Amino acid sequence: MNKIEKYWQDFCKAENIVDVKYRDAFQFGEKIDWLASLVVDGKKKATCSSYELYDIKEEPLPKTGEYSIVLNSENIPVAIIETESVEIYPLNEVPEDFALAEGEGDYTEWWNVHVNFFTNLLKRYNKEFTEDMPVVCDRFKKVYPK
Repeated sequence: MNKIEKYWQDFCKAENIVDVKYRDAFQFGEKIDWLASLVVDGKKKATCSSYELYDIKEEPLPKTGEYSIVLNSENIPVAIIETESVEIYPLNEVPEDFALAEGEGDYTEWWNVHVNFFTNLLKRYNKEFTEDMPVVCDRFKKVYPK
């Protein structure tokens, strides 16, 4: 059993969860370890992603109640999160309280980081960044470790 599966099994055992699968095991953004630590510390409670990339990758949007495993830069699990809500906004209309829930600083810092991140990310898919691009806004809570 690999580290990710063991981490999931430990969580399920601790919480008496049976026959539930996690959605994904992933790393956050470009500053992987810093963002993972924000989740572990309970400071990061939200994330947003490009709506268009779900379509390109043929992946379903996240759903309320789904679990995901947060990985550090070495692909080691550091936390399990549960999606609490999913909303879609144009990037330039993301509510300030959501941006602040991402835990990465004030709204201006959030905006600048996300413009840079999405510009670079979309280039890999031959897409162009626009300020009104739709983004999937996912609020979550850390459920493990407690």
